[in-house]
Amino acid sequence: MTTTQPAGQAAPPGTTQLMTHREILEVLAGLLAALFTALISSTIVSTALPTIIGDLNGTQTQYAWVITTSLLATAASTPIWGKLSDLYNKKILVQASIVIFVVGSVIAGTAQNVPVLLGARVIQGIGMGGLTALVVAIIGTIIPPRERGRYSGYMGAVMAVAMAGGPVLGGVVADSLGWRWCFFVCVPLAVIALFLLQKTLHIETERKDGVSIDWLGATLLTAGVSVLLVWVSFAGKATYYDWISTQSAVLVGLGVILLVATVLVESKVKSPIIPLPIIRERTTALAIISSVAVGVGLFGATTFLGQYFQTARGHTPTEAGLLTIPMVFGMLVGTVGSGQLITRFGKWKGFVVAGAVLQVVGFALLSTIDHETAMWVIGLMIALLGLGTGMLMQNVVLAVQNTVSVHNIGAASSVVAFFRTFGGAIGVSVLGSVLATRVTDLTAQGFAKLGIDTHTPGGGGNLNLKTLPEPVQEVVRASYGDATGRIFLIAAAVAVVTLIAVAFLPNKPLRTTIDLQPSESDKEYAKV
Repeated sequence: MTTTQPAGQAAPPGTTQLMTHREILEVLAGLLAALFTALISSTIVSTALPTIIGDLNGTQTQYAWVITTSLLATAASTPIWGKLSDLYNKKILVQASIVIFVVGSVIAGTAQNVPVLLGARVIQGIGMGGLTALVVAIIGTIIPPRERGRYSGYMGAVMAVAMAGGPVLGGVVADSLGWRWCFFVCVPLAVIALFLLQKTLHIETERKDGVSIDWLGATLLTAGVSVLLVWVSFAGKATYYDWISTQSAVLVGLGVILLVATVLVESKVKSPIIPLPIIRERTTALAIISSVAVGVGLFGATTFLGQYFQTARGHTPTEAGLLTIPMVFGMLVGTVGSGQLITRFGKWKGFVVAGAVLQVVGFALLSTIDHETAMWVIGLMIALLGLGTGMLMQNVVLAVQNTVSVHNIGAASSVVAFFRTFGGAIGVSVLGSVLATRVTDLTAQGFAKLGIDTHTPGGGGNLNLKTLPEPVQEVVRASYGDATGRIFLIAAAVAVVTLIAVAFLPNKPLRTTIDLQPSESDKEYAKV
C-alpha cells in the first residue's frame, strides 16, 4: 500500500509526499490552462461555424461533421489516454496531448477545404481526449480526496468559463480577425500550458512489470463507438435514413457486435483499456449511468440554447454568448462553492443529489419556454440549471476517485469522462433530430396560414433568415422558439435518470490520503 507524508517533511521509502497548497496551485495553473485551451476550442468554433462552412463552400452535412468528428475522436481516445496514464509518466503524456492538440489547431486554421478541416478536427479531438483524461488523473494523483473538492471546483469553474466565454470570443474573433483565428488563438495558450507544466509538474511513474497496451481492445472500442455515433448523427434526417430502417439496423447491429467483442477481449487480456472490475464496482457503475445522462441532457440541450437565442429571438452570436452568462455564473457558484464546502466538512453526497435535483428542475422549467418568453425569466432558469450542473458533474468524478487506488485513477476517471462525452454525442444528435422534426411540423402549420404550399421546401430549413420575407421570418422564428421547449422536456426526463443514479451512490467518507487499501475491484484487477 502507498502511504502519504505531510508536506514539508522528507518522505520515507514507499511513501508519497503530499504537495503544499502553493505547489498544487502552481501545477493546477498549467493543467487548467491546457484544459481551458482544449475546451474553448470547441465552444469558440460553434459561433463561427456558419462563416467557416460558407467560406470553404461546405454542405450542411459537413457542417454537422465539423462538430461530430471532434467529439467522436475525443470520446474514442479518452479511455486510451486514461489507460496510458496508469502505465506511463503522466507529465509526458499530458504534454504530448497538448502538442497533438496544437498541431490539429494549426492545420485547422490553415485548411483550404472541408476534408482537411475535418481531419484537423480529428487530431484536435485526440489531443482533447488526452487532456480530458489526464488533467483529472493528475489531480487525483497529487491531491487526497478530502482536499480535492476545492481544487475540483477550480476545474469546474474553468469548464464553465470556457463553455460560456467560447461563443462570445468566437463571435468577436470571427468578426474582427477572421474565422481562422478561432483556431490560432488557442495555440499561445497551449504553449503557456506546456511551459508551466514543464516547470511545476513532477510526478514519479510506478509502472508494473509485464504490462502491455491492449491495442485490439482499443481498436474494437473505437470502431464500435464510431459506428454508433455515425448512426445517431444521421438517423432521422430526411436525406439519410429513418430511426427504424435497414440502414439503422445494420449500423446498430454492427456497433453492438463490435462493443460486445470489446467486452470479451477486455475480460481476457492482461491489461485491458477499460478494466471491467472497476466498472463493476457499484460507485463507478452508477457514476457511469449518471454521466451518460448528464452528457445527454447538458451537452445535448445546451447546444441548442445558443440557436434559440439567435434563430428564435434574433440575437447576434456575440449577444447569444452573453445571454448564457447566468448559466456560467450558476456553474461557477455550484462548482467552487460545493468544492469548498466538501473540503471543509468532508461530506459530498448531499451536494451531488442536490445538484441532480436542481438540474431536473432547471430543465423542467426550460421545457415551458417559447418564442415570447421573457429573457430575464430564461436567465433565471439557466442560472438554476448551471448551479445544479456545477454541484453535480465534478463531484461525481470525486466519488469515483475516492473508491479506487491511485494506480487506477486514470482508468476510472477517463471511463466516466468517456461515457459523459458519448452521452453528449447521443444527446446532440437525438435532440437535434427531435428539434428538426418539431420545427418542420410547426413551420408547415405557419406556412399553411400564410397560404404557402407546405409540400415544397420552405423557410423551416433555411437558417439564413435575412434572405426570407418578413412574414416567413416570423413563422420560422416562432417555430424554433416553440419547438425548443420539447428538447428541454426530454432533457428533464433524462436528468431524472441522473437523480436516481446518484441517489444510490454509496456514501463513503472521503479519505485523507492519496492512496487506499486495495479494494476488491483493485485486487481483482491486479490478478488479471
